[in-house]
Amino acid sequence: MYTLDTNAIIYYLKSDQAAVSVLEPMFAQDIALYVSAITELELFSFPALTDGDISAISQLLTSVVIIPVDSRLARFAGYLRREYRIKTADSAIAATALLTHTTLVTRNTQDFQRIPTLSLMPI
Repeated sequence: MYTLDTNAIIYYLKSDQAAVSVLEPMFAQDIALYVSAITELELFSFPALTDGDISAISQLLTSVVIIPVDSRLARFAGYLRREYRIKTADSAIAATALLTHTTLVTRNTQDFQRIPTLSLMPI
């Protein structure tokens, strides 16, 4: 089981070879994949999105479980942000991975490595 960081999805949608080689088998094997609602927000917030981009993102998101930011996750993300000095969005994504007991798939290993209990899969 895995949680996908925003950048993993972006690189996958851009057909980045490293991202595709990691994520394509996950999608093909129907492995449980989670995404923070923060990732959903980030994906749809880019100003230059085309209708095709929106369609591709929407289609991909039908293949994952979107984890909402509830009070429990928000408090845990706040703790992670305070304790490890990471960005708010990253803290919510890390909290999602930790609370779902999954490995975080990301290209941003540098910031997330600060959290010793977080399992990472670099792409």
